[in-house]
Amino acid sequence: MKDMIKVANSEGINIYCPISGRFSFFNSPYFAHRNFIGIDIYPNLKFGEIAPSPVSGRVIGVREVGFFESKNFECSDKDYVILMKSLENKKRIIKIIHVKPIVEVGETVIVGEKLGSLIRSGFFDFWTDPHMHIEVKDPSNPLRARGGYKIKRVMQMDGDNMEETMLCEGLSGVVIESKSEYSLIALNHDFKYGLPANLSGGVGFIDGGIPHYGFFGVHTNFTPKIGEPVRFLGKKIGSVVSVFENMALCFIELRNSTFKINSKPVRLSLHLYPSKPIMKVVPYRMGELTLQKFESVRLILN
Repeated sequence: MKDMIKVANSEGINIYCPISGRFSFFNSPYFAHRNFIGIDIYPNLKFGEIAPSPVSGRVIGVREVGFFESKNFECSDKDYVILMKSLENKKRIIKIIHVKPIVEVGETVIVGEKLGSLIRSGFFDFWTDPHMHIEVKDPSNPLRARGGYKIKRVMQMDGDNMEETMLCEGLSGVVIESKSEYSLIALNHDFKYGLPANLSGGVGFIDGGIPHYGFFGVHTNFTPKIGEPVRFLGKKIGSVVSVFENMALCFIELRNSTFKINSKPVRLSLHLYPSKPIMKVVPYRMGELTLQKFESVRLILN
Protein backbone atom coordinates (compact mmCIF):
# COMPACT_ATOMS: atom_id res chain seq x y z
CA MET A 1 0.00 0.00 0.00
CA LYS A 2 3.01 2.30 0.36
CA ASP A 3 2.91 3.23 -3.34
CA MET A 4 -0.85 3.86 -3.30
CA ILE A 5 -2.71 7.03 -2.36
CA LYS A 6 -6.32 7.28 -1.22
CA VAL A 7 -8.24 9.31 -3.80
CA ALA A 8 -11.93 8.48 -3.33
CA ASN A 9 -14.52 7.04 -0.94
CA SER A 10 -18.02 5.61 -1.16
CA GLU A 11 -20.14 4.10 1.61
CA GLY A 12 -17.08 3.92 3.86
CA ILE A 13 -15.03 2.15 1.20
CA ASN A 14 -11.69 3.74 0.30
CA ILE A 15 -10.42 3.66 -3.29
CA TYR A 16 -6.72 4.03 -4.02
CA CYS A 17 -4.57 5.04 -7.00
CA PRO A 18 -0.86 4.36 -7.52
CA ILE A 19 1.14 7.50 -6.80
CA SER A 20 2.68 7.24 -10.27
CA GLY A 21 -0.74 6.83 -11.92
CA ARG A 22 -3.81 8.97 -12.50
CA PHE A 23 -7.57 8.76 -12.04
CA SER A 24 -10.79 10.08 -13.51
CA PHE A 25 -14.45 10.43 -12.60
CA PHE A 26 -15.66 11.90 -15.91
CA ASN A 27 -13.39 10.87 -18.79
CA SER A 28 -15.72 8.26 -20.31
CA PRO A 29 -18.98 8.30 -22.28
CA TYR A 30 -20.73 5.77 -20.03
CA PHE A 31 -23.60 6.31 -17.57
CA ALA A 32 -21.58 5.92 -14.37
CA HIS A 33 -19.28 8.79 -15.34
CA ARG A 34 -22.15 11.21 -15.86
CA ASN A 35 -23.66 10.43 -12.47
CA PHE A 36 -20.79 10.41 -9.94
CA ILE A 37 -21.00 6.60 -9.49
CA GLY A 38 -17.87 5.45 -11.32
CA ILE A 39 -14.14 6.10 -11.07
CA ASP A 40 -11.34 4.93 -13.36
CA ILE A 41 -7.89 4.19 -11.94
CA TYR A 42 -4.97 4.31 -14.41
CA PRO A 43 -1.97 2.59 -12.79
CA ASN A 44 0.62 3.74 -15.39
CA LEU A 45 1.10 0.21 -16.71
CA LYS A 46 0.90 -1.38 -20.14
CA PHE A 47 -1.84 -3.67 -21.42
CA GLY A 48 -1.14 -7.19 -20.15
CA GLU A 49 0.75 -6.04 -17.05
CA ILE A 50 -0.55 -6.93 -13.59
CA ALA A 51 -2.52 -4.19 -11.84
CA PRO A 52 -2.55 -3.60 -8.08
CA SER A 53 -5.95 -3.75 -6.41
CA PRO A 54 -7.43 -0.29 -5.75
CA VAL A 55 -9.61 -1.65 -2.91
CA SER A 56 -9.65 -4.27 -0.17
CA GLY A 57 -12.19 -7.08 -0.35
CA ARG A 58 -12.99 -10.77 -0.70
CA VAL A 59 -13.59 -12.00 -4.23
CA ILE A 60 -17.15 -13.35 -4.49
CA GLY A 61 -17.60 -13.58 -8.24
CA VAL A 62 -16.00 -13.27 -11.69
CA ARG A 63 -18.05 -12.81 -14.86
CA GLU A 64 -17.08 -12.68 -18.52
CA VAL A 65 -18.93 -9.96 -20.43
CA GLY A 66 -18.86 -8.19 -23.77
CA PHE A 67 -18.00 -10.50 -26.64
CA PHE A 68 -17.31 -7.51 -28.84
CA GLU A 69 -17.50 -7.09 -32.58
CA SER A 70 -14.28 -6.11 -34.33
CA LYS A 71 -13.10 -2.50 -33.92
CA ASN A 72 -10.55 -0.39 -35.76
CA PHE A 73 -7.87 -1.43 -33.28
CA GLU A 74 -6.79 -4.70 -31.73
CA CYS A 75 -8.69 -5.47 -28.53
CA SER A 76 -9.88 -8.32 -26.34
CA ASP A 77 -13.02 -10.11 -27.57
CA LYS A 78 -14.38 -10.10 -24.00
CA ASP A 79 -14.14 -8.21 -20.73
CA TYR A 80 -14.28 -9.31 -17.10
CA VAL A 81 -16.23 -8.22 -14.03
CA ILE A 82 -14.64 -8.87 -10.64
CA LEU A 83 -17.04 -8.67 -7.70
CA MET A 84 -15.59 -8.19 -4.22
CA LYS A 85 -17.25 -7.98 -0.83
CA SER A 86 -15.72 -4.94 0.84
CA LEU A 87 -13.64 -5.48 3.97
CA GLU A 88 -14.52 -1.95 5.09
CA ASN A 89 -18.29 -2.18 4.62
CA LYS A 90 -19.54 -5.75 4.40
CA LYS A 91 -22.96 -4.55 3.25
CA ARG A 92 -21.51 -3.32 -0.05
CA ILE A 93 -20.07 -4.95 -3.17
CA ILE A 94 -17.21 -3.52 -5.23
CA LYS A 95 -17.43 -3.99 -9.00
CA ILE A 96 -14.20 -3.82 -11.03
CA ILE A 97 -13.97 -4.21 -14.81
CA HIS A 98 -11.26 -4.18 -17.52
CA VAL A 99 -9.02 -6.58 -15.56
CA LYS A 100 -8.54 -10.30 -16.29
CA PRO A 101 -8.25 -11.64 -12.75
CA ILE A 102 -5.42 -13.75 -11.41
CA VAL A 103 -7.32 -14.02 -8.11
CA GLU A 104 -9.98 -16.65 -7.48
CA VAL A 105 -13.36 -16.62 -5.78
CA GLY A 106 -12.87 -16.83 -2.02
CA GLU A 107 -9.52 -15.01 -1.98
CA THR A 108 -9.05 -11.86 0.10
CA VAL A 109 -7.21 -9.04 -1.66
CA ILE A 110 -5.72 -6.01 0.10
CA VAL A 111 -5.07 -2.63 -1.51
CA GLY A 112 -1.87 -2.82 -3.58
CA GLU A 113 -1.85 -6.61 -3.94
CA LYS A 114 -1.92 -8.19 -7.39
CA LEU A 115 -5.39 -8.29 -8.91
CA GLY A 116 -5.08 -9.21 -12.60
CA SER A 117 -3.83 -8.21 -16.03
CA LEU A 118 -5.05 -5.03 -17.70
CA ILE A 119 -6.93 -5.74 -20.93
CA ARG A 120 -7.64 -3.58 -23.96
CA SER A 121 -11.39 -3.89 -23.78
CA GLY A 122 -13.86 -3.59 -26.63
CA PHE A 123 -15.57 -0.96 -24.47
CA PHE A 124 -12.57 1.32 -25.12
CA ASP A 125 -11.88 3.91 -27.80
CA PHE A 126 -8.63 3.73 -29.75
CA TRP A 127 -6.93 6.26 -27.45
CA THR A 128 -8.01 4.66 -24.13
CA ASP A 129 -5.15 3.67 -21.81
CA PRO A 130 -5.09 0.64 -19.47
CA HIS A 131 -7.28 1.24 -16.43
CA MET A 132 -9.66 -0.25 -13.89
CA HIS A 133 -13.26 0.93 -13.63
CA ILE A 134 -14.68 0.79 -10.09
CA GLU A 135 -18.22 1.09 -8.74
CA VAL A 136 -19.72 0.49 -5.29
CA LYS A 137 -22.93 -1.52 -5.42
CA ASP A 138 -25.69 -3.02 -3.30
CA PRO A 139 -25.49 -6.85 -3.08
CA SER A 140 -28.97 -7.06 -4.67
CA ASN A 141 -27.77 -5.21 -7.79
CA PRO A 142 -24.04 -5.83 -8.33
CA LEU A 143 -23.85 -5.96 -12.14
CA ARG A 144 -26.17 -3.40 -13.74
CA ALA A 145 -24.69 -0.09 -14.91
CA ARG A 146 -27.30 1.85 -12.98
CA GLY A 147 -27.89 1.84 -9.26
CA GLY A 148 -24.39 2.38 -7.86
CA TYR A 149 -23.57 4.54 -4.87
CA LYS A 150 -22.05 7.96 -5.44
CA ILE A 151 -18.29 8.21 -5.11
CA LYS A 152 -16.64 11.32 -3.69
CA ARG A 153 -13.12 12.53 -4.26
CA VAL A 154 -11.11 12.69 -1.05
CA MET A 155 -7.67 13.62 -2.39
CA GLN A 156 -7.24 17.27 -1.47
CA MET A 157 -6.64 19.82 -4.22
CA ASP A 158 -5.57 23.31 -3.29
CA GLY A 159 -6.06 25.75 -6.15
CA ASP A 160 -5.77 28.89 -4.02
CA ASN A 161 -2.13 29.53 -4.87
CA MET A 162 -2.31 28.68 -8.56
CA GLU A 163 -0.58 30.89 -11.08
CA GLU A 164 -2.82 32.98 -13.37
CA THR A 165 -5.01 30.41 -15.10
CA MET A 166 -6.73 32.32 -17.90
CA LEU A 167 -3.69 31.55 -20.09
CA CYS A 168 -5.09 33.43 -23.07
CA GLU A 169 -1.87 32.81 -25.01
CA GLY A 170 -2.28 29.04 -24.70
CA LEU A 171 -0.45 26.21 -22.98
CA SER A 172 3.08 25.34 -24.02
CA GLY A 173 5.02 22.15 -23.51
CA VAL A 174 7.23 19.42 -24.95
CA VAL A 175 6.11 16.14 -26.51
CA ILE A 176 7.28 13.21 -24.38
CA GLU A 177 5.41 10.45 -26.23
CA SER A 178 3.77 10.34 -29.63
CA LYS A 179 2.02 7.49 -31.43
CA SER A 180 -0.88 7.06 -33.82
CA GLU A 181 -3.46 6.97 -31.00
CA TYR A 182 -2.39 10.09 -29.06
CA SER A 183 0.47 12.30 -27.88
CA LEU A 184 1.55 13.22 -24.35
CA ILE A 185 2.76 16.73 -23.51
CA ALA A 186 4.89 17.73 -20.52
CA LEU A 187 3.72 21.25 -19.76
CA ASN A 188 5.94 24.27 -19.14
CA HIS A 189 3.63 25.39 -16.33
CA ASP A 190 3.80 24.73 -12.61
CA PHE A 191 0.49 22.89 -12.34
CA LYS A 192 -0.58 20.32 -9.79
CA TYR A 193 -3.28 17.65 -10.07
CA GLY A 194 -4.57 18.58 -13.54
CA LEU A 195 -5.23 21.38 -16.00
CA PRO A 196 -6.77 24.38 -14.23
CA ALA A 197 -10.04 26.09 -15.12
CA ASN A 198 -11.59 29.25 -13.74
CA LEU A 199 -14.94 29.30 -11.95
CA SER A 200 -16.47 32.26 -10.13
CA GLY A 201 -15.60 30.61 -6.84
CA GLY A 202 -11.96 30.06 -7.72
CA VAL A 203 -9.81 27.54 -9.55
CA GLY A 204 -10.84 23.97 -10.41
CA PHE A 205 -9.18 21.11 -12.29
CA ILE A 206 -10.58 19.64 -15.50
CA ASP A 207 -11.39 15.94 -15.78
CA GLY A 208 -12.87 14.60 -19.02
CA GLY A 209 -12.78 14.08 -22.76
CA ILE A 210 -13.22 17.46 -24.45
CA PRO A 211 -15.14 18.05 -26.65
CA HIS A 212 -15.92 14.51 -27.83
CA TYR A 213 -17.98 13.29 -24.86
CA GLY A 214 -20.12 16.43 -24.65
CA PHE A 215 -19.50 16.83 -20.93
CA PHE A 216 -16.59 17.08 -18.48
CA GLY A 217 -15.94 17.47 -14.78
CA VAL A 218 -14.27 20.10 -12.63
CA HIS A 219 -12.75 19.30 -9.23
CA THR A 220 -12.52 22.07 -6.65
CA ASN A 221 -11.83 22.69 -2.96
CA PHE A 222 -15.23 24.40 -2.67
CA THR A 223 -18.81 23.61 -3.72
CA PRO A 224 -19.48 24.91 -7.25
CA LYS A 225 -22.80 26.52 -8.11
CA ILE A 226 -25.28 25.21 -10.65
CA GLY A 227 -25.18 27.30 -13.81
CA GLU A 228 -21.85 29.00 -13.24
CA PRO A 229 -19.52 29.23 -16.25
CA VAL A 230 -16.23 27.38 -16.55
CA ARG A 231 -13.38 29.09 -18.41
CA PHE A 232 -10.21 27.58 -19.85
CA LEU A 233 -7.56 29.27 -22.00
CA GLY A 234 -9.46 32.52 -21.54
CA LYS A 235 -12.75 31.27 -22.99
CA LYS A 236 -15.95 29.77 -21.68
CA ILE A 237 -15.94 26.04 -22.37
CA GLY A 238 -18.98 24.97 -20.36
CA SER A 239 -21.45 25.47 -17.52
CA VAL A 240 -22.06 23.53 -14.31
CA VAL A 241 -25.19 21.34 -14.54
CA SER A 242 -24.89 19.16 -11.41
CA VAL A 243 -22.75 19.02 -8.28
CA PHE A 244 -21.74 16.36 -5.79
CA GLU A 245 -19.54 17.38 -2.88
CA ASN A 246 -16.47 19.13 -4.41
CA MET A 247 -17.06 17.98 -8.00
CA ALA A 248 -19.11 19.52 -10.81
CA LEU A 249 -20.48 17.93 -13.97
CA CYS A 250 -20.43 20.45 -16.83
CA PHE A 251 -21.85 20.49 -20.35
CA ILE A 252 -19.58 21.50 -23.22
CA GLU A 253 -20.21 24.95 -24.72
CA LEU A 254 -17.36 25.62 -27.15
CA ARG A 255 -19.47 27.61 -29.64
CA ASN A 256 -17.62 26.37 -32.73
CA SER A 257 -14.20 26.86 -31.12
CA THR A 258 -11.50 24.24 -31.70
CA PHE A 259 -8.48 23.12 -29.70
CA LYS A 260 -5.33 23.15 -31.80
CA ILE A 261 -1.76 21.99 -31.32
CA ASN A 262 0.61 23.79 -33.69
CA SER A 263 -2.42 24.59 -35.92
CA LYS A 264 -3.66 20.94 -35.95
CA PRO A 265 -7.16 20.27 -34.50
CA VAL A 266 -7.04 17.95 -31.46
CA ARG A 267 -9.18 16.66 -28.65
CA LEU A 268 -8.15 16.64 -24.98
CA SER A 269 -8.24 13.58 -22.73
CA LEU A 270 -7.71 14.94 -19.22
CA HIS A 271 -7.32 13.21 -15.85
CA LEU A 272 -6.28 13.96 -12.28
CA TYR A 273 -2.77 13.19 -11.03
CA PRO A 274 -1.42 12.69 -7.50
CA SER A 275 1.75 14.24 -8.97
CA LYS A 276 2.48 16.67 -11.81
CA PRO A 277 -0.06 16.36 -14.64
CA ILE A 278 0.60 15.43 -18.25
CA MET A 279 -1.60 16.72 -21.09
CA LYS A 280 -2.95 14.05 -23.44
CA VAL A 281 -4.05 15.14 -26.92
CA VAL A 282 -6.02 12.89 -29.27
CA PRO A 283 -6.42 13.14 -33.05
CA TYR A 284 -9.85 13.13 -34.64
CA ARG A 285 -8.71 10.12 -36.67
CA MET A 286 -6.07 7.65 -35.58
CA GLY A 287 -2.75 8.46 -37.21
CA GLU A 288 -3.47 12.01 -38.36
CA LEU A 289 -1.57 13.75 -35.52
CA THR A 290 2.14 13.56 -36.34
CA LEU A 291 4.00 15.20 -33.49
CA GLN A 292 7.64 14.34 -32.87
CA LYS A 293 9.14 13.41 -29.53
CA PHE A 294 10.82 16.43 -27.87
CA GLU A 295 8.96 18.80 -30.21
CA SER A 296 7.87 22.08 -28.60
CA VAL A 297 4.13 22.65 -28.95
CA ARG A 298 1.43 25.09 -27.94
CA LEU A 299 -2.25 24.39 -27.27
CA ILE A 300 -4.70 27.15 -28.16
CA LEU A 301 -8.48 27.44 -28.32
CA ASN A 302 -9.77 29.42 -31.28
